[in-house]
Amino acid sequence: MTVQIQKILLPTDFSEYAQSGMNYACELALKYGAELHVLHVLEVHPLASPDFSMGVALLSYTTESRSAAEKLLANVIAPQRAAGLKLVHVLLDGSPKGEIPRYAREQGIDLIVLSTHGRTGLAHAILGSVAESIVRTAPCPVLTVRPDGHQFVMP
Repeated sequence: MTVQIQKILLPTDFSEYAQSGMNYACELALKYGAELHVLHVLEVHPLASPDFSMGVALLSYTTESRSAAEKLLANVIAPQRAAGLKLVHVLLDGSPKGEIPRYAREQGIDLIVLSTHGRTGLAHAILGSVAESIVRTAPCPVLTVRPDGHQFVMP
């Protein structure tokens, strides 16, 4: 069996934990000559968002959130690191647990490289695990990278 990886998906929430998987995703994309899809799902949390009765203020909040996310997404991978990579930047609205597998399915992604926060116990129970959900529902293999786990070393 020959493994062909033509499209790699790197979901990011812009946290420092998300950087853990970036090295793996970039190196694998270079090694296989694969497109690297860098994806952020803009999740609106009703309790943290302005009230719908705010009218124009809600539109401004949404526009500002999208604009900030677009800027962060464009800089997830530093320019010197991006050299030689075929990058596709994607910003979606919704829930990461639903949008990441849906995007992978629709785009024919061959591998998802996903950083984990490494939460356990009560924090895991309350906040849930996006990584766990993605592993269960992804249409392709998922490489999960813990922030305190084994670090990638160039041969």
